[in-house]
Amino acid sequence: MEERYINRELALLDFQERVLALAADPAAPLLERIKFIAIVSNNLDEFFQVRVSGLINQKHSRADIRSVDGLTAAEQLEAIRPRIANLATRAGNIFLDELAPALEKENISFVEWGDLSSAEKAELAEQFEQQMFPVLTPLAVDPSHPFPYISNLSLNLAVLVRDPSDNSRRFARVKIPPVLPRFVPLVDGERFVPLEQVVAAHLPRLFANRSVEAQFAFRVTRNADFAVEEEEADDLLQAMESVLRYRQRSATAVRLEIQEDMTDEVADLLIRELRLSQEDITVHLAPLDLSSLFYIYRLNRPDLKVEPWAPTTQAALAPAAGSRILHCGVPGAGRPRSQCHGDQADAVPDLGERRPRHRG
Repeated sequence: MEERYINRELALLDFQERVLALAADPAAPLLERIKFIAIVSNNLDEFFQVRVSGLINQKHSRADIRSVDGLTAAEQLEAIRPRIANLATRAGNIFLDELAPALEKENISFVEWGDLSSAEKAELAEQFEQQMFPVLTPLAVDPSHPFPYISNLSLNLAVLVRDPSDNSRRFARVKIPPVLPRFVPLVDGERFVPLEQVVAAHLPRLFANRSVEAQFAFRVTRNADFAVEEEEADDLLQAMESVLRYRQRSATAVRLEIQEDMTDEVADLLIRELRLSQEDITVHLAPLDLSSLFYIYRLNRPDLKVEPWAPTTQAALAPAAGSRILHCGVPGAGRPRSQCHGDQADAVPDLGERRPRHRG
């Protein structure tokens, strides 16, 4: 019987494959392809927060719960993980190898901090002081300061700093607030620098009297699969607030996203503190959080998008010149007969009456 069913989680990944195929379609406009990359990235975030986290909870409960196709939670996770890794790798490769070079030909480019001119760096330095520095809070880890809570889907920098007073090296975390644009535009509005590179270039401003030795971007996904028992809750609003507070501060981590340049030392520290395993890591070549490419899609470049459809009314349904549209109430409780409002209400048959049907 199980062979007749398709696994729900694998079917969802099949759908993501079809969306990614749209991003890989060379016939589609460039910004539409960027949009599909963003959609896949956003959908995978939701997939981990709900589907994968639900399976992990089932696995840890040791309950013998099987899907309709006969797979246990552990078997589903084993089938899901390579599919997800392949999807993330392909999405990153499409962005780096196809879309980014093609956009550059259309005067929309993603540039590295090291490739900027002195004037452009000075421009971003001023922007950093005015808009970024006030909202950045570094948190160091030492015996008196435990590992900080990493909020769900936040972009972070893992920083290694050395204290010259005792030559000790410490780990610090800098959260990139979501209020800042993921890709920082230069003055021309056509070139964009990844936000983490702008922050990384100005880390000495955050760590006064200490030397910054290395920094690496990372991102954590947490469990968001929580249910509210509506029938048992005395106060539904209070129950929802309780669940949301739990999600904000107590949800377990289910995925760690890092870039390939992160050292094993830092990766192992994050895995240990987040209580994850090697199989929970996703390594990216492309920038983290490609769902932020929606920002690029919103650029005013109609030549790189599908022509929008203007809504129209069928000629047969359009009102004739001088006529009016009547709004008629449906007969129901307290309304035994229909009520129509308009100049031509008398011309509308009574909807409360049922005319006999002739069948032949």
